[in-house]
Amino acid sequence: MSDLMLGDLIALGNRSSGELKIWLRANDPAAAEQLALEAGRRGESEALFLRIAVCDFVAEADEDAWAGLLSAARDADDPGAACAARMIAFRLRLEEASHGFQ
Repeated sequence: MSDLMLGDLIALGNRSSGELKIWLRANDPAAAEQLALEAGRRGESEALFLRIAVCDFVAEADEDAWAGLLSAARDADDPGAACAARMIAFRLRLEEASHGFQ
């Protein structure tokens, strides 16, 4: 399983945490490690964490974030892994910003 696109990434997150872990570890070990750590901190599965990250990105990303995502996907060996890493980072930034307002 390689070279996933955004739609494939979303579908994978909906199917199986196990498949997601295997794929992301093979294609972006740093993102896989961050995903496992952050999901564990929240008591979420890795697939759930990523699904939320994708939803957050789609709902909240501005033009610059979308442009960065598309550029990262275009330039990456595995566009799906690049998208996953960007969306994970985006969710973490959103959460950090929301904690600043509490």
